[in-house]
Amino acid sequence: MDKTNNDNSDNNKEDNNKKDGFSLEEIQKQLQNAMKNLGPNSFIMPVQQPKKKQKEDKEKPEEDTNKILDILKNFNLKPREVKEYLDRFVVKQEEAKKVLSVAVCDHYNHIRNCIKKENDNTWEYTKQNVLLLGPTGVGKTYLVKCLANLIGVPFVKADATKYSATGYVGHDVEDLVRDLVKLANGNTELARYGIIYIDEIDKIASSTVDGSRDVSGRGVQINLLKLMEDSAVNLQSQTDMLGQMESMMDMMHGGGGKKKKRTINTRNILFIVSGSFDKLSSMVKKRVDGTQIGFGKDGNKIVSKSEYLKKSTTADFIKFGFEPEFIGRLPIRVTCEELLARDLEQILTDSEGSILKQYVHDFDGYGIDFDIKNDAISRIAEKAYKQHTGARGLMTIMERIFRNFKFELPSVEASSFTVDAQTVESPDEALEQILSESKEECDIHLNKELEDFIKGYKKEHGFTLIFNKAAANAIIRQSSETGKSITNICIDKFKDYHLGLNLITDELKNKTFTITAKMVKNPDKELSNRIAKLYKKEI
Repeated sequence: MDKTNNDNSDNNKEDNNKKDGFSLEEIQKQLQNAMKNLGPNSFIMPVQQPKKKQKEDKEKPEEDTNKILDILKNFNLKPREVKEYLDRFVVKQEEAKKVLSVAVCDHYNHIRNCIKKENDNTWEYTKQNVLLLGPTGVGKTYLVKCLANLIGVPFVKADATKYSATGYVGHDVEDLVRDLVKLANGNTELARYGIIYIDEIDKIASSTVDGSRDVSGRGVQINLLKLMEDSAVNLQSQTDMLGQMESMMDMMHGGGGKKKKRTINTRNILFIVSGSFDKLSSMVKKRVDGTQIGFGKDGNKIVSKSEYLKKSTTADFIKFGFEPEFIGRLPIRVTCEELLARDLEQILTDSEGSILKQYVHDFDGYGIDFDIKNDAISRIAEKAYKQHTGARGLMTIMERIFRNFKFELPSVEASSFTVDAQTVESPDEALEQILSESKEECDIHLNKELEDFIKGYKKEHGFTLIFNKAAANAIIRQSSETGKSITNICIDKFKDYHLGLNLITDELKNKTFTITAKMVKNPDKELSNRIAKLYKKEI
């Protein structure tokens, strides 16, 4: 009876391990046979039985999806409202803010209509992908990030330089879309309305070198233009072996009930790309100015590369190395202006994302009140401008100025410090002065504590202890080194002194006794020696 039950149990287990006539063990055995010819170092990882999913895990919560869909269904932002939001964070770049505001509002108005009329394809919509040009550190990335935060859609940022044409040497451009899905917790409904931002796009221009073309850059452009238009992207990369195995397991077990969506369409994903385009500005300069240096044909001096980038045409981009089809997918183009010293100063004072606020919070974490004057802010902005890295130069300069302040001040328990122009110019000298003043303030406090001990000792024992300068410094030094209070140190050292002083009270004028540095070091020994000397004199 028991044997029969055991046999039936084993048969049930075998049946459960099979799907469509194959068991996991059989599939593993077939894979191992197929891998025999690949060499002795090849191996197959054991196939593990998948754990049964809990009922509540079969379908992911759709709260996030419903929330974002509700936002997009009721999208009603106006371009001016979007620009006003960007003004809170990004300084200057008025034209870029306007262009992005209009492009984003138009795009998500279209998305709103698509969601309300899912089957309405009576007319073709040309997506307004955006190309941002301008020097480093002018706010290109920050603009796009703020836009994504305002709307609430998933946002992915990447550098174009890490992608290759094939995806085997570098990353596959389709990984951008997969990253968007990951950011949306695997929810394709949420991800397909996101924003993909690609920086350093100018680095994949297939510029002519010795009569040849950069095939890798051209391949990346071709793959990107497919994504930017309308493409179905497989959620699992061909090089993602783990993903492939998961797909196989899901197929074998029926996908766990609800069939997962394996692709995502990029039709409604907004693409924004950017780059500094230094070489392009030089090309445009030659075209516009001819052989003249620094002056346009109209005689007006052009003082920045941004001015030349504003004059760039589609033909310039093609000559620069972009495929006509690729640059055609970027119909909206706008140039960001270089930031001057006064702009950097405004970033520190007015932007809600100012790095200055970070430093205030950093020092506040140590209980230090950080106060910076306007003249100091101006000097920081001037120094940052000379770095020629835009707003990024602010972090470079401020870190260089305040690194030692952050290291030293928390240890001396400074409660505040003020930064002025002199601090910016000579931070080491300013720090030394603060440390010196802090030490003086500490010494004053400790001396006051020593005076309080002397008063209390006289009141309790009737003797006045006078600490000479060397003794007082020794007590203060011990307090600083050990962290003990002056009172506790003095009590430990001189708690029994009144007993010895009573023996020589006739020798003490007005019952006053001087404490020396030697007594601080060896209080009992020195007092005993003093008493012994007095008795020897009497004998």
